Amino acid sequence: MDVAQRVAVVTGGGAGIGRALAARLAREGARVVVADLDADSARAVSEEVNADRPGSTVSVGADVSDTEQIQRLVDLAESTFGPVDLYFANAGIAGAPGLDAGEQDWDRSIDVNLRAHIRAAKLLVPGWLERGEGYFVSTASAAGLLTQVGSATYAVTKHAAVAFAEWLSVTYGDRGVRVSCLCPMGVNTKLLFSGEDSGDALGRAATRAVTSAGDVLEPADVADAVLAAMEDERFLILPHEDVLEMYRQKGSDYDRWLRGMRRYQSSLLAQT
Repeated sequence: MDVAQRVAVVTGGGAGIGRALAARLAREGARVVVADLDADSARAVSEEVNADRPGSTVSVGADVSDTEQIQRLVDLAESTFGPVDLYFANAGIAGAPGLDAGEQDWDRSIDVNLRAHIRAAKLLVPGWLERGEGYFVSTASAAGLLTQVGSATYAVTKHAAVAFAEWLSVTYGDRGVRVSCLCPMGVNTKLLFSGEDSGDALGRAATRAVTSAGDVLEPADVADAVLAAMEDERFLILPHEDVLEMYRQKGSDYDRWLRGMRRYQSSLLAQT
């Protein structure tokens, strides 16, 4: 799909991958609603992009765990630019490490990393089916394919995000709804280093697991990969090519992979 002249919503747009996506979409001629829980960050990104591409973005502060606030994003896009063509479910949180995660941690992670995608799709897909087209881009993680050392809430909800994106594609892919699922490893964002700053051994191991497994990419590199995949209407977006081989190895011998992950975790914890 060519994104030029399309109307896009990018959640988690105030920093990291979301910020890079908003900038790249605008550069390609899309009109973008930049949404973030931090309204000031969203506004700063919008102003930065508009300085180069006047009028190409608007910003809004929104909590995407709330259906009414997602509806507000859609309404803002429609009233400012027109019907939403592209939705980037990019907002995400890391969650507490290990079994120390409480009920509120689980609820928040499920709401942001999974239910926000479901709620957005419920609002948008009916209209896309009527129009015969639409594009849903889910930001999951390599942790959604390979599991994350440290944070159960992150690993579980990212697996679920991948599964929901697959289900969307299977169910509506022949009716004009395009779906892509982004599964990067290390990206130079605040979220990547949240485990290192957690004060918890498993949290530190989580960050080190990612930073030692492959290159840490810049958000702009990831945005480039996303746009290239959308042009080809490709489902799985893997900015780190090694993830595909790791995924194949996991599927070919699950028990061997689990043993290897346990050894890897032990080596990481020994460094803390």
